[in-house]
Amino acid sequence: QVQLVESGGGSVQAGGSLRLSCAVSGRTNSNFATGWFRQAPGKEREFVATRWWSGYSIDYADSVKGRFTISRDNAKNTVYLQMNSLKPEDTAVYYCAAKHYLASRREYDYDYWGQGTQVTVSS
Repeated sequence: QVQLVESGGGSVQAGGSLRLSCAVSGRTNSNFATGWFRQAPGKEREFVATRWWSGYSIDYADSVKGRFTISRDNAKNTVYLQMNSLKPEDTAVYYCAAKHYLASRREYDYDYWGQGTQVTVSS
């Protein structure tokens, strides 16, 4: 079993930055991928970013490319989502997700999910 706990959400003005954290525990190994998804009010959950645990196969949604960075800290078993140049349309609940093997953009590929953290960007 794998457990994911997100933190780091909050409120920020447009143009600001936030860093989300996802602490990963449980049965993980090098063949493991994590992803970030988000869900805005009244919308479906959408892909944001993903990376294979080893660091290969990093992918971003076009809407966040160049502004968001997914990274990890091996020692802390934590995945981060650094969000810069935030826009009001980035407002959503952000979810961390994990799956075995390769990274994926598809929500249904992921087996484990965190509880979500709210990000609000005001104009």
